This record gives sequence, C-alpha cells and structure tokens, in this order.
Amino acid sequence: MSTTIEPKESRRCPPRRLRSLAVASTAATLALGLVACSGGPASTNAVEGSGGKKSIETTLAFTLSSGFDPGNASSAVATAVNQHIFEGLIDLDPVTREPYRALAKEDPVASADGLTYTVAVRDGAKFSDGTPVTAEDVAWSFTRVLKPADPKAPPLMQGFVSFIDSVTAKDATTAEFKLKYPFALFAERIAVIKVLPKAKTADPAASKAFDTAPIGSGPFKLDSASKESGVKLSTNPNYNGPRPAKVETMTWNTTSEASARVSDLQGGRVQAIESVPYLNVDSLKDKYTVDVKQAFNQVFLMFNSSAAPFSDKRVRQALHYAINKDEVIKTALNGYGTPATSYLDEGNKDYQKAATVYDYNLEKAKSLLQEAGVTNLSFQLDTTDNSVVKDVAPLVIEQWKKIGVTASLNTVPSSAIYGDIVPKDTFRVLMATGDPSVFGVDTDLLMRWFYYGETWPGQRYRWSAADRKAMAELLDKAAQTSDEAARKALWKQALDKVADEAPLYPILHTKVVTAYDPAKLSDFSGAATTGLYFLGSSRKG
Repeated sequence: MSTTIEPKESRRCPPRRLRSLAVASTAATLALGLVACSGGPASTNAVEGSGGKKSIETTLAFTLSSGFDPGNASSAVATAVNQHIFEGLIDLDPVTREPYRALAKEDPVASADGLTYTVAVRDGAKFSDGTPVTAEDVAWSFTRVLKPADPKAPPLMQGFVSFIDSVTAKDATTAEFKLKYPFALFAERIAVIKVLPKAKTADPAASKAFDTAPIGSGPFKLDSASKESGVKLSTNPNYNGPRPAKVETMTWNTTSEASARVSDLQGGRVQAIESVPYLNVDSLKDKYTVDVKQAFNQVFLMFNSSAAPFSDKRVRQALHYAINKDEVIKTALNGYGTPATSYLDEGNKDYQKAATVYDYNLEKAKSLLQEAGVTNLSFQLDTTDNSVVKDVAPLVIEQWKKIGVTASLNTVPSSAIYGDIVPKDTFRVLMATGDPSVFGVDTDLLMRWFYYGETWPGQRYRWSAADRKAMAELLDKAAQTSDEAARKALWKQALDKVADEAPLYPILHTKVVTAYDPAKLSDFSGAATTGLYFLGSSRKG
C-alpha cells in the first residue's frame, strides 16, 4: 500500500479572515511515469547535494519549455517557479488550495452592489530589484491581461478574469476593481494574476525581455533557468510577506526520465522528486515519505473537430467507448488513476457525473462508427513525451484495433506538439495531459481553460463557432448567477455538453505521487498539482 500524507498543519492555515473566502480544494495535476523498480541514471543537470542546510535540491518531471511571464506562462516548470518568485494580491496555497493574503494588506473590500472591490498593497512590499510595489503596478498587471497590446493574441490568463471591467490605482497603494457583474469567487480568482513591475513590462520589447528575466515580489528570485541546466533560485532580500524563504538557495533539476528522478533521490543528490514512477512507490516508502493525492490532471484525447471524419462527434465518441479504462489504469498506472466520469475528477467539491459516461463498450463503439459511415479508419495519433502518456498510448492503440481502427504513434515534446503539429491542417488526433488546476480548482476556472476563448477551442481542436458560442454563454451565465444551485445547474449543462461533444475530453484522471527525504526536509508536502512547492520549507539533518 502507498502512504497518503496530509499537508503539515503549518502549511494549511492561511490568515484566519481569509479562510472564509476559501473554496474547498480538490485534486489537481501531474504527469506520472512508470519504470522498473531499480534506479537509473541521474538527471543530466543534477547537483551533488552539497548545499547543506541552506539549500534545497529537487528534481522535477518536466523540462523548461516556456518563459516566465505570468500572463502567459503555463508550462509545468514555469508555473511552479512563478509561485515562488511572484505574488498575487491573493494567492492559493499550492498544497491546500486555500486562499491567503499575499500582496494584499487586508481582505478585498466589496461595495454594496458587489461591482466594485478595493485592495490595498502590503506595507513596504518591494520587488526583488528593490523598487516598491505600487497600486499602479497592480492595475497594470491586470490591464495588460484584460486589454493586451495585441487583442488578436490575448494572454492565456485573460479568460480567467473576464468578469473584470477595469482596474485602476485609487491612490499610491490602493487598487480599485470595477466588475462587469458580481462575481462570488473574486478573492480566489484574482490569484491567477501575479503582480509585476510596470516599468519592466510597459511595452512589447520590455515584456519579451521580462519573459526570460522576471522580477517579482515573492520570497525567492530567479537566478538562472534553461532546459539544459534546470533552475536556480535564491532568497529575495527585499521580501517582507507572510511566507519568507527558509533556505538561501534552491536548485531545481529537470528531466522527463523517471529512472533519473528516482536515482537522484536515492543517491542523495536531491531531497524531493515529483512524479514518482508508480512501480517505485513500495520500494521508496520505507526510507522516504511518499505522498499520494488524487488529481484533476487528466490524460485526454483531442480531435481536429473540423476535419472529417472527426468532425462527426459519433467518431470521437466511438474512440472513447473503445477504451478499457480500468485495464489501462491497472497496466500503465499500476492502479494510480480513476476513469473519467466527468470533465471534473470525482474528488472535486463541485463534481457532477456527466450525462454521457464512456464505459467500455465495444459494440456501441462499432455501432457509432457504422452510423457515421466510417470503415477502416486509420490516422496518426500524436502524443506528448510525457511519461504517463507514453505508457498509456500504446495500450489504447491496441484496444482500438478491436473496432477496426488503426493508429500510428508519433511522440514528440509538448513544445513541438502545440507549436508545430497541432496548428497544421494535417493534425487529426492528440493524446496529452492537462491540468489548469495549478491556477485554481473551481469549476468555472477549470472549464474556461479548455473550453472558453480561442486558444484551445478555436485554434487547437477547431470546435465550431456555434459550439464555442454556446459554451461561452453557459459559462458566462453561470458566472453571473448569484444563486449557488442555479449556478451548479448551468455548470451541469456545460459538463454534459463537453462530454457529449468530446472535442477534447479526458480518458482518466491521475493520482499524483511525490517523494521526499524527511530526514533532510522540513515542512514540505507534495501537491496534487504539477510541480513541487517549497514555500515555508527548510533543510534539516
């Protein structure tokens, strides 16, 4: 049996007043590998663990594949780094998912009609370069997302804060938010926007430079980062917030090789690793603490919904019905996952079972293909090089053969998938992992990531304009609904729609497994999201 460790008490208690704003947290993310129980080569950028008590060394499961501008950063490494170097006015604890005041001096204050909020910046807050954090910086950080210089290429975070009409500096330290409509999740949602210096990001050229050399107000600052050498961080000497750094430096090694991560931990080079291979859990738990958490993180299928035959939803549905998810989870994940019965994982507080559930049903799959007039279907299955996807994909391809479908496998890094393969007219089907729960766990946020705006629905899976409009209207109407029951009913309609249409839809939700050395690391817990988080953690031993 694996061992589930609850978050340390010191990690789970945000300031008391903000606890009332919290939305119960649930699972979140990760891509998990499967290797033999023996160790393997160390990660190529691994340190030798000589940092002592003033340093933390770790190995992540992904390599750096994007910049750090928090308006657009969505890669696993960048989002984890940003949690340490940037602050929002309100932040969500990466482990408990509870909100706490970060840059905000006090809780946000709402007007009587719920259309205006004011938030004051923490006294003495400074960026890592020593410049003060002002309300103008706060207003700019939101405005550049809400009203970007290039409206045809909106930042990824824009859809999460579409309820905000404008943000202005009321005075030197107080920001004023004008909302389009009352939004009950205001405090939690503004956590997706990290505050950055206007002086460093005021034009496209400055923003481009900032993307690789970010400056924030968080407890750490970024010293260096690359795909080859990993990430190095050190204490931000100007930080005066609620979660000060307890070590002087951190070195984050990165590798997608599962055996290398295990070797780094067992060899003493690092104190913690993410994405523990499922077959290594039992061999590690005697010496190390192993956290197992159910996650939102999903393995999904995504189709070019504008290209025949995948423009017919019956074909998309057939491929889902033909997958024996229980067998896939048992074989590829060693049981560390759950079949998708909704877009949301079953641990989410707002979980609702979808009207369409893709139980294993070969006869239904064959019947749907026949109804669609599709025979001898053959296509290329593109996949990311994520370790769990690499284990799942071959099993799914074998199962599809039972309904007369042939798929060839093409596995490449995520950057190539979304930068080169998916944009081309020749793209047809993708298997990958995804997890917006690193930004939050409420239904509105999770659904907006994949089903709202243009990036995913329009540019990637090419959903019809009518479907995109219908989904946007559902989510916007739910967001504007003050009655919780009515809002949940609208969310149910949205969940049912994506399950039925399946332009992008999960096969399964994974479990996240993290391992660390309790003799060398204090006040640390694994998160149910991609990445490792060391806010408040320290070395010992």
